[in-house]
Amino acid sequence: MKTKKKALSIRRIWFWMGSFTIPLSLMILFSELKNDPSLMTGWVFGVMAPMERLLGRMWSVFPFSAAEALTVLFLAGNVVWLVQAVITVVRQRELLPLLRRLAALTAAWLWLWAGLCWLWNAAYYIPAFAQREGLDASPCSVEELAAVTEYFARQAAVLAPQVPRDADGHFAERLPDCFDRGPAVYQNIAGSFPSLDVKPVKAKPLLFSRLQSILGFTGIYFPFTGEANVNVDAPACLVPATIAHEMSHQRMVASELEANFVGIAACISCDDVVFQYSGYLMGLINLCNALYSVSPDAWHDIAGRTFSRELSIDWQDNNAYWAALESPAEDVAGDMYDTFLKSNDQELGIQSYGACVDLLVSYYGNH
Repeated sequence: MKTKKKALSIRRIWFWMGSFTIPLSLMILFSELKNDPSLMTGWVFGVMAPMERLLGRMWSVFPFSAAEALTVLFLAGNVVWLVQAVITVVRQRELLPLLRRLAALTAAWLWLWAGLCWLWNAAYYIPAFAQREGLDASPCSVEELAAVTEYFARQAAVLAPQVPRDADGHFAERLPDCFDRGPAVYQNIAGSFPSLDVKPVKAKPLLFSRLQSILGFTGIYFPFTGEANVNVDAPACLVPATIAHEMSHQRMVASELEANFVGIAACISCDDVVFQYSGYLMGLINLCNALYSVSPDAWHDIAGRTFSRELSIDWQDNNAYWAALESPAEDVAGDMYDTFLKSNDQELGIQSYGACVDLLVSYYGNH
């Protein structure tokens, strides 16, 4: 009997040691190897990307976001686990059960972070999309920025009346149809950028989209299931472009800067008018934000000359939606994501979203 108890105790010690040392070792190994581009490239395109595409196809049989469901279950489990620990301490008046549960919870989070390092963060340490495709992302002049902004404004104004609208002129395309047509968006752009030519997996809407908006996010890629998840509470006119943006992460475009550019370029180049319009609108917002910061007069001039009634309605709907949701929670979430990006050597942090302007101006200015 004593021998059995001793063997059980030894196995328990080894279990606890492994629960902490294995994920910590994986994190240390990642920290040591992440700055080797050739090794990271081999891992990302040889192991990580194929694995996540397989996971994406597996989870695609479910109409809902498995990523969202798993996240809710995990966080709810954390709460239940801690509540039970507190109840045990109160009943038994012993601290050891609480410490064990806290240790188990810590181990779970260590495994989660180790997995994130090797299943997503590694993509931040491979050659950037612009480098892989030979794109120029050098800074642009105000004149160049204004010229491409006007081009996007004119294209958006032409397409705005061609998309479905309700009686009051608001964008009215059925979002389920956009998700169904999403996988075809990358067919044309793959001809120009071969690295984007992969078997598509449909993006999914998020049930807790309103929460995403409160936190200031329009979507999220979940590497553990390979799913591109989209906030469908946000203004519908930009959901098609967001679908394309999140699907770019499935193609190992990690930088938000580049994912914005790739999503916009995919929409503009596709044969679907709704996605084309949404792409031009998304690009126009990025360009106008940049132009307004350096030349408000130029922005007002372009908007006054080019914005159609339909485009103005969508523009105002988008501004009103986000203005109504401004809160400290959005600032906190933004700061946390900014810290996450910078921790993976994305020095621009959350400003990466605005930096896609250089790629838009360079690429569309030359084309």
